[in-house]
Amino acid sequence: MTNRLITLVTDFGTADYFVGAVKGAILSGNPHAVVVDITHEIPPQDVEACAFTLLAAYRTFPAGTIHVAVVDPGVGSSRRPIIVSANEQFFVGPDNGLFTYIYDREPLHRTFHVTAEKYFRPSPSSTFHGRDIFAPVAAALSNGVKPEQLGPAIDDEIRFPYSLEPQIIHIDRFGNCVTNISRETFKGKIASLKINGKTIRNFRNFYGENSNRPDTLFGIWGSAGFLEISVNGGSAAKILRAKRGDAVVVT
Repeated sequence: MTNRLITLVTDFGTADYFVGAVKGAILSGNPHAVVVDITHEIPPQDVEACAFTLLAAYRTFPAGTIHVAVVDPGVGSSRRPIIVSANEQFFVGPDNGLFTYIYDREPLHRTFHVTAEKYFRPSPSSTFHGRDIFAPVAAALSNGVKPEQLGPAIDDEIRFPYSLEPQIIHIDRFGNCVTNISRETFKGKIASLKINGKTIRNFRNFYGENSNRPDTLFGIWGSAGFLEISVNGGSAAKILRAKRGDAVVVT
């Protein structure tokens, strides 16, 4: 049985023709595909934001889903187009670190360098691999083509520099600061967090808890499984003057 569900996460926005063209290329390869938009509002060229968004979303989709992720500052260069097979799903995109969190969370993954150009659109543009390479490759997978038919397995994928130290890895549109402290890796009790000179000793189960203290920074386990720093009705990032990569001291 073929896999018809294909998701898209990109930095293309919706004002231009890019998203529509990618969908057109997918449907040209498989008119029966079901295409789901995760988001097209990743900040331009922000590979790490795309990686986090994909991490937060992929496990909500059923087995067989094909995820196309395109935030690609190196489009047209020698960076490789790849397919990652993990968690009974497929991930298609550039080898620029975008799937780092998938590699970490799914240690049994397999990665393939896409080299079978017969599956690409004719004369691929050097500036639009989302339409001309990744979309038709996703369509081929949805038609039952195996990753092995698209290129050789590799084990030297590009990954983000790895840090064991607690830090902020994402700031969402509400100003919540998502750390790399996960329920899976941190088993102890956290007494406090310190970020940019401010100490947080409040921890909540939901945003509106203790709503009589609206300006209080607090820690909360977010829906992606990571500890977040939040403030109810406001931006923790603004209060903390925080940015991605800022260290978090845990006591």
